[in-house]
Amino acid sequence: MSRGAFASVAAFERNNPERYRQMVRREHEIYRREDDVRTEFGRDYTRVLHSLAYRRLKHKAQVFCNAADNDHICTRIEHVSHVESVSCTIASYLGLNTELTKAIAMAHDLGHAPFGHQGERVLDRICQNELRSRFWHERHGLRLVDDVELLENNNGVYWNLNLTYAVRDGIISHCGELDQNTLRPREQVIDLMKEFTLPGMFDPFTWEGCVVKIADKIAYLGRDIEDATVLGVLDAASIKDLEDRTRSRGDDALNTSVIMHNMIIDVCTNSDLEHGITLSPQYSYKLNIIKNFNYDKIYRNKKMKPFDDYAELVIYEIYTALMDVYDGRETLDAIAEAKKDYPELMGTFGNYLSRYLTVSEADIESAGFKRPTLHNKPIYEDLSTRRLYVMAVVDYIAGMTDSYAIKVFNELLKY
Repeated sequence: MSRGAFASVAAFERNNPERYRQMVRREHEIYRREDDVRTEFGRDYTRVLHSLAYRRLKHKAQVFCNAADNDHICTRIEHVSHVESVSCTIASYLGLNTELTKAIAMAHDLGHAPFGHQGERVLDRICQNELRSRFWHERHGLRLVDDVELLENNNGVYWNLNLTYAVRDGIISHCGELDQNTLRPREQVIDLMKEFTLPGMFDPFTWEGCVVKIADKIAYLGRDIEDATVLGVLDAASIKDLEDRTRSRGDDALNTSVIMHNMIIDVCTNSDLEHGITLSPQYSYKLNIIKNFNYDKIYRNKKMKPFDDYAELVIYEIYTALMDVYDGRETLDAIAEAKKDYPELMGTFGNYLSRYLTVSEADIESAGFKRPTLHNKPIYEDLSTRRLYVMAVVDYIAGMTDSYAIKVFNELLKY
């Protein structure tokens, strides 16, 4: 594959003006500066970079809880950096839009719950029991950037992030858990929140989104092996067996940089407009060997059970404590009363909740909470329905870091 072979289909207006207009469409126009030099996708990148949700990724687990007390274990924010690096290397070589690629990569995991995929599973069970709906991080990531995350504008007013369609699409369509090592963008524009009902249900709308999706898988496999080795989750015999099955040359080490390099080069070499973004059969086979190894030897390892049990306990106890104070339209007052016993949990939750309600400023202040100047969606209305309150609690917990969830859980243990 020659360098720049995808330039004619990259996400630039010159290639397909009508499709590009769909890509850069936002729900609402965002404020403009006369001297701004950024593109629409460049603005999305910096909007995500400046968001609190992005900052919290540094204290969210990739696989192993941040409480493992090892500064060299991968966190969610480091994984995001790996995905950005892998995807932008591929996109640059192929001639795709690297600004769009970076924006999708930067935002793709904003919807992750605390405690990695175990936290996601716990919130999914809660949502199935309480809401008859599913919680999965790709879809929650879209909900977060559309409805939950707020950013202060140049007038000091907090709005929703209001990202472009192409970046929003890249978030919800990035699922890397499926055995899908060849990707082509779909043709149709769809209502992302309504029509995506399962992870990986649709391929991305852009070639750049396809690159991020395959880069996500390339990025996490090798790094998870390194971390599991450092923490003693993997034994030497298991690692030796995987090395024997995956080496293509005698000098290949089984580490993150080697795995990433070999697969990046393979994607660049084998992708074309006819076949899509793809790995060769040889490397597709290797990737699936490594992925299956990680599931069998790391993610389902019995040594992970205490962590999984602890994560489940922490999340359920926080959820129960917050649900216990629900009192319809009087919930803010009930939270204020509970703040006497649990000032951290109830105080921060009350302030969070107040940003998304239709109740008056006077009612917010009388309950002892504060909210800034807002122009966002009041997604929880007036708390008169229990369903909306459950959604508020789930959204709030999903936004927590591992360390903060542990902190408020420890507060619940105090008499």
